[in-house]
Amino acid sequence: MTAELTGKVALVAGATRGAGRQIAVQLGAAGATVYATGRSTREKRSELDRPETIEETAELVTEAGGVGIAVQVDHLVPDQVRALVERIDREQGKLDVLVNDVWGADPLIGWHKPIWEQDLDDGFRTLRLAVDTHIITSHFVLPLLIRNPGGLVVEVGDGTKEYNDANYRLSAFYDLAKTAVNRLGYLWAHELKEHGATAVALTPGWLRSEFMLDEFGVTEENWRDAIEKQPHFVISESPAYVGRAVAALAADPGKARWSGQSLSSGQLAKVYGFTDLDGSQPDAWRYIIEVEATGKPADATGYR
Repeated sequence: MTAELTGKVALVAGATRGAGRQIAVQLGAAGATVYATGRSTREKRSELDRPETIEETAELVTEAGGVGIAVQVDHLVPDQVRALVERIDREQGKLDVLVNDVWGADPLIGWHKPIWEQDLDDGFRTLRLAVDTHIITSHFVLPLLIRNPGGLVVEVGDGTKEYNDANYRLSAFYDLAKTAVNRLGYLWAHELKEHGATAVALTPGWLRSEFMLDEFGVTEENWRDAIEKQPHFVISESPAYVGRAVAALAADPGKARWSGQSLSSGQLAKVYGFTDLDGSQPDAWRYIIEVEATGKPADATGYR
């Protein structure tokens, strides 16, 4: 990737692992300075108790060609987010890209359970982690981002608006969380328009996150072995793919044409020409609608 974002400053909120980590890395690969935030550090893990840390993410950003800066932030705590923004302003004087990718609620989801069987504390914690964090972050960050025209806000969720509007997402709280994130992209676009900034909602497809690879007992190198357990995993994509989507959007001088829309990594790959790590261009949401949802045998031919 060329250094199209040299001199640009980005904040990836929720950059510890998964999509957030690789969004930070791919922005770095394009030359950006990236503030990578999250709760898990080498000294202290979040309640997810996973090994990935924000320091590792920042190091990967720098190795990719950018400048990675790790900052421990709990995005549910307004004072911590305010302090983060003050630091970015003090050190950089501007912000060009905000990526809201905070999540961390996977262990809380009561899959395939009706609302009366859900744990309310877990459900409301899910909404706090998925929605409140994004709102708190935007509240403090957007005044810095709109200081200069041309800024970009990316709300990272799961599922396009088209798909989420037409499908039950296997849990009321998960459904609400992911529907809300898409709506936030639309809301920020409306509020930012007069300031010359763009906001979108963006979803990866079936993401080969660290957690998902662990669940299947595979690595990024041998991920295809998991197809035996779950044939539709054939359409999965690495986190770098959605990272490259964000980098492409950030580098596009005409990105305002996307403002307010719900986009997917596979959709943008066709427009901008980037690929996943293996050179393919998986189009997961089209596959899910046309193959998986219709009961057809797993076959990614024509979809990657």
